[in-house]
Amino acid sequence: MHLHTIREEEGAIGVVPEERPLERKINYGIVVINKPAGPTSHQVSDYVQKILGIEKAGHSGTLDPGVTGVQPVALGDATKITTITLKSDKEYVGVMHLHKEVAKEKIVETLKKFTGTIIQMPPVKSAVKRQERPRKVYEIKLLELENQDALIRVKCEAGTYIRKLFHDIGKHLEVGANMAQLVRTKAAGFTDKEMSTLQNLSDAVYEWKEEKNPERLNKIIFPVERLVETMPKIIVSDGAIKSLTHGSTLKKPGVVAFNDFKKEEAVAIMTLKGELISIARALIESKVIEKMDKGIIAKSERVYYKEEWILN
Repeated sequence: MHLHTIREEEGAIGVVPEERPLERKINYGIVVINKPAGPTSHQVSDYVQKILGIEKAGHSGTLDPGVTGVQPVALGDATKITTITLKSDKEYVGVMHLHKEVAKEKIVETLKKFTGTIIQMPPVKSAVKRQERPRKVYEIKLLELENQDALIRVKCEAGTYIRKLFHDIGKHLEVGANMAQLVRTKAAGFTDKEMSTLQNLSDAVYEWKEEKNPERLNKIIFPVERLVETMPKIIVSDGAIKSLTHGSTLKKPGVVAFNDFKKEEAVAIMTLKGELISIARALIESKVIEKMDKGIIAKSERVYYKEEWILN
């Protein structure tokens, strides 16, 4: 996203997110767990909480017990930000087992019909009301076909039921199909290349506490700012931070730089060091900012930055 700079400034307040002290990261960070088959997403979060010895941890979107793969878990104060990640796009690789063999060409052609906006009825066992709803499938691709097992990659909107998607594809092929295996490969901007197992996390905590070596744990815990990477941002001056931590509106003099955004769009308010202050609602379009002499730009809906961090 293009960044419009109003004036050049360097920040003195705070720290670059990747350089936060480990103790703060543990209570304000993200770990990306390679969820094993068996436990629920909630149980995985509980394991993370116990391993790190923190008061709370929360997952960002439920995976079925049998599904494996990318499970971002927010730590401590970062659990307040999981509402952002629940709406993020997802990516999966799964095995669709066809009840009869089907020609590869026919499968490829059928998958095209399930690209774009589809209508889904949530399954009987689901956390949402059972009514038809539209969902966007950005890409659905056949990777391999072996007898009756089709390996498929799906990039889709949050809340898309892959099990139901495979069932509907099988129905359209007139042979029937079911989901034999599913791995989530991307969620909340994190990919399977950034995952750690629960055992890796446990070993890293041991190295930190018993061997006084924090290096491994530092690599496993990501800054919360990763969750807002794709959001439009407004970067503010050091002088604006304190009032923003108290929930004040953001006015033109406090703005240093910004991405393009629309009126009413959610924007991330950031420090010059790149730390997240709050998620705000834009009260104007970004294109009018540079023409303004004064006025309100955005109103914070949830503040994450703490006033005491200004001095530390």
